[in-house]
Amino acid sequence: MNLRGEPAYVGRFCGSNTYAITPEVVAFYNDALDDSHPNYAKWAPPLLHHSECYSFVGEWYLKNIFGNLHAQQDWEMFAPIRVGSRVRSVSTITERYQKRGRLYVVNETDLFDEEDSHLLVRSRTHQSFLPEDGAASEKDQFVVDENTAKRKEARPPFPSATGPDLISFAKEIDERRCWMFSGPEANYHTNREQALKLGFPNIVVQGMMSTCFVSQVMHQSFEDGWLRGGKMSLKLTNVLWVDEHVVAHGKIRDEEPEGTATRIHCDVWVEKTDGTRVALGTASALRH
Repeated sequence: MNLRGEPAYVGRFCGSNTYAITPEVVAFYNDALDDSHPNYAKWAPPLLHHSECYSFVGEWYLKNIFGNLHAQQDWEMFAPIRVGSRVRSVSTITERYQKRGRLYVVNETDLFDEEDSHLLVRSRTHQSFLPEDGAASEKDQFVVDENTAKRKEARPPFPSATGPDLISFAKEIDERRCWMFSGPEANYHTNREQALKLGFPNIVVQGMMSTCFVSQVMHQSFEDGWLRGGKMSLKLTNVLWVDEHVVAHGKIRDEEPEGTATRIHCDVWVEKTDGTRVALGTASALRH
């Protein structure tokens, strides 16, 4: 029982859904992300339910959603998602913290195989919110626009990895892709008017899309070693706007034994054509 009267408390169960993993659902993901792989005839993309945590926003979002931002995304892959199976999600608030004048809520959403209850995929979504007493209003100024996004503090050089480059993928983020990924309803990831209401001058590309691009890099590079044992942690460092172009990259940093396999650690990032990084972090996969 929550005795503090705070709805978004650590430990809160946010909800659960079940889904059929059909070839049609996989094909829609492939079209939306421009991500094709022979494995997808048998195994679904590991981030197929990339936005499941947002099915329960009423349970874990703070009251003030003006200017809210997706700050960090972590993924763990434990087993592949079989096409033709059914899966069940479980969503829980696992952490809350404050940093640089913003409030953060962390939602953990686990995906299980409905038949045998095996854990398949785990996501941890760090969402940041403006305090209600310090929030800008729609009439004041944009929370983030093209100019303020470029005035971020300089970060340490990245990547620090010096190993081989992984395969890279170039993507164009048009309105159709935004709708397929973040629709079908109108929201600030699919509609300009809705973006304006939340303090943004244009459609904000959903941060989860960049994590899917990195997953494609890792899957193509490590195959089954990504589907069974892959890990990713990305900081979402800059806003990606509709009609911009990005390239997803990876570079091997080091490796270490893990049981009878070897874990390959990589630096991964997604950047615009002008070099602006919209996401960066680490990812690893197993090599047997």
